[in-house]
Amino acid sequence: MMSALPHPIILVDREGFVAAANDMAQIFFQSSASVLSRQSLSDLLPFGSPVLALVDQARVRLAPVNEYRIDISNPRIGADKVVDVYAAPVPDRTGSVSVMLQERSIADKMDRQLTHRDSARSVTGLAAMLGHEVKNPLSGIRGAAQLLESSVSDEDRALTQLITQETDRIVRLIDRMEIFSDQRPVEREGVNIHVVLDRVKQLAKAEFGDRVRIVEQYDPSLPSVFANQDQLVQVFLNLVKNASEAIIDVPDPEIVLTTAFRPGIRIQVPGSTEKTSLPLEICVKDNGAGIPKELEDCLFDPFVTSKTNGSGLGLALVAKLIGDHGGVIEFDGSGRQTIFRVMLPTSSSEQL
Repeated sequence: MMSALPHPIILVDREGFVAAANDMAQIFFQSSASVLSRQSLSDLLPFGSPVLALVDQARVRLAPVNEYRIDISNPRIGADKVVDVYAAPVPDRTGSVSVMLQERSIADKMDRQLTHRDSARSVTGLAAMLGHEVKNPLSGIRGAAQLLESSVSDEDRALTQLITQETDRIVRLIDRMEIFSDQRPVEREGVNIHVVLDRVKQLAKAEFGDRVRIVEQYDPSLPSVFANQDQLVQVFLNLVKNASEAIIDVPDPEIVLTTAFRPGIRIQVPGSTEKTSLPLEICVKDNGAGIPKELEDCLFDPFVTSKTNGSGLGLALVAKLIGDHGGVIEFDGSGRQTIFRVMLPTSSSEQL
């Protein structure tokens, strides 16, 4: 049962030694269960770690105790290991305490993604206002520029054409923003995610041909996702297009599409009091230079972009569409690859 949980969990006996460890704990501490069972908790943590005091408190009080953002970095498990710790006495084993560690980086990512969802929706009111208050005056400006064009000199005609072109550009931007004001429920059904990704790959190949290699790493046994197929195509085509632009100068440009089943991710979606399981994980990875560090925390906010001619609405729209599906999108640029990870409900989990 412990091994089914997605976080490292160890059982510490009354003497402070590790009595049991689930699979995630073995991965976290980079040791097998048999090796861990020969060590005390103090051997695994930095000298004087607050985790040791927390375990003692749970043992003495006979009640669960929590503490957040504890740094347990050491040469054994690596740097930047900040965790939330949950310690609780084990009723049927006197003096034993179960300790669960939740890596703070994962929790922070989940918090950020829920914030991104709200950020994408925050542009809704602005889009509705612009569509109503700005488009009409723009039509008048464009019409006036066209009338002037027929009565001015060739030198001034270039200026009237510039007014017309820039007016059209603003209208196109507003049209894109108006998508955010669409609050209608998403029409969903069971969708094969691999059919969606195959369609995305076809469209991507038609756009940039053989310049980029697209690699597929799929789990063929995945259940259907509860989604709108057209909107998912829009989401993943946007992510693949961004990835292709990020690797334009890479000697061997490559995009990797992966699918997997990851049980254990549950969140509470807006408008519901219950948590929804998000076991379907779809990743878009590229081997580009990555996202600038200063943009990572606001990457899915509207009008945030590192592109010279970008509007900054593409990823904001992706975040909105995934949020409308009750899912989560997260970004990981810590390794050698840039990864956009989308987690979605299955058709069955959405209906439970």
